Amino acid sequence: MQVDTQKIVVLGTGGTIAGRAQAAGDNVGYVAGEVGVQALVDAVPGLAQAAGGALAAEQVAQIDSKDMDGAVWLALAQRVQAHLGDPAVRAVVVTHGTDTVEETAWFLHCVLAAHKPVVLTCAMRPATAVTPDGPQNLLDAMAVARAPGARGVLVVCAGALHGARAVQKVHPYRVDAFASGEAGPLGWVEEGQVRLAQDWPSAPDGWAQAALEKIANGAPWPRVEILTSHAGATGAVADALVRDGVQGLVVAATGNGTVHHALEAALLRAQQAGVAVRLTTRCALGQVVPRAGAPLPLARGLSPVKARIALLLELLGAPAPQ
Repeated sequence: MQVDTQKIVVLGTGGTIAGRAQAAGDNVGYVAGEVGVQALVDAVPGLAQAAGGALAAEQVAQIDSKDMDGAVWLALAQRVQAHLGDPAVRAVVVTHGTDTVEETAWFLHCVLAAHKPVVLTCAMRPATAVTPDGPQNLLDAMAVARAPGARGVLVVCAGALHGARAVQKVHPYRVDAFASGEAGPLGWVEEGQVRLAQDWPSAPDGWAQAALEKIANGAPWPRVEILTSHAGATGAVADALVRDGVQGLVVAATGNGTVHHALEAALLRAQQAGVAVRLTTRCALGQVVPRAGAPLPLARGLSPVKARIALLLELLGAPAPQ
């Protein structure tokens, strides 16, 4: 089958892009996930043409992405995996809420061998806004999905193209709400054309595919929580979580991986009790530089929320990400 005749599949999960408000001027008082993905697709002029003429839509979930959970991740990963294995499918586009899109992108990156493009897109304004940003983001996602050489799990928003590992939501309101830290975006979408600043990411090998299979076969999700080190921190919450059966703890440390002494003592107790601990930084840029003799293992440059996902997958038997 020729590439030009392959279809692009849009998987809907809800989010602000599918949100509906009572008043058109209301960009914050809306209900997310109200509009079905087929209606979203049908409402964008020229979307089918941007997709190359062959476009399909499928609803996986209709939630506010702040409520994203393992069940939706599993369902989404399975549908993406199925479509990636279909020779008739060129790419998969996922509509998602902005709040946790960076987490979903990283999860999919870890569990799928995405040798075709998997493009997540979103919106900061609901579908009922006076000037919604979702339609343009969908058009831009189609441009990325059809770009020569495109591969891997990607995020497109406000004309910028980001990779799954580096992308972060950095603003609670503005339309251009995402950044990729020191790495910078992979590129931009301009009038339907992708202009790359970096090479496409190497197609991931799905280092945690075995973990996805375990979850699909009924294995429970491990419990991993995130703690933050701060002035006046104590070890009380860490100790309570250990008593409550937590299996992993990710610590958003200050600076270059420093942790308040009271919290560090509790984390060491947790580690001795068999709880997996990973250390990252609460700083928005950079990553912790390793130091000799550090008592807590590092999360290797991942943000706290992505370090949590990596640890979840490790506890399911996947090797640590590099």
